[in-house]
Amino acid sequence: MAVAAAIGSAAVAGPAVAAASGGQPPDPVTVQLNQDTVALHGMVDHYQRGDTNVALADCPGAKPGAVTFSSPVLKFSGYDFGPFIGVKATVSADAELVPGTAAGQYPLTVTCSGKPYTATFSVPAAQVTQVPAGGAKAGDGSLAE
Repeated sequence: MAVAAAIGSAAVAGPAVAAASGGQPPDPVTVQLNQDTVALHGMVDHYQRGDTNVALADCPGAKPGAVTFSSPVLKFSGYDFGPFIGVKATVSADAELVPGTAAGQYPLTVTCSGKPYTATFSVPAAQVTQVPAGGAKAGDGSLAE
């Protein structure tokens, strides 16, 4: 499932890259939440309420049990190991928001070869999902004359 959501026809956006200090080349490990597609842009590092969300990391040599995602507001399941077509990643996992999480900015960390690499993602405010009491509803006859 994570692969289907992650693949699509992707136009890769700039994911968070952990850079080494001291003038050394940047570390090749990347981590991000979601992936832009041809039809949908602005999905990278934004939690999509009511949709499938996928944590992605490019962790060279990623193997089951050696790579984990963590976040204070996300639960991860369904780890899958690539490489994947159209996505620069070697591991993905379905990401589900912890109920009651407020809108804001949160960290997403992947532990790769024993080192943590972190990106920040945003969670939008929840939308109102109930019609107010007494409000008109399409198809119930309340608007009929």
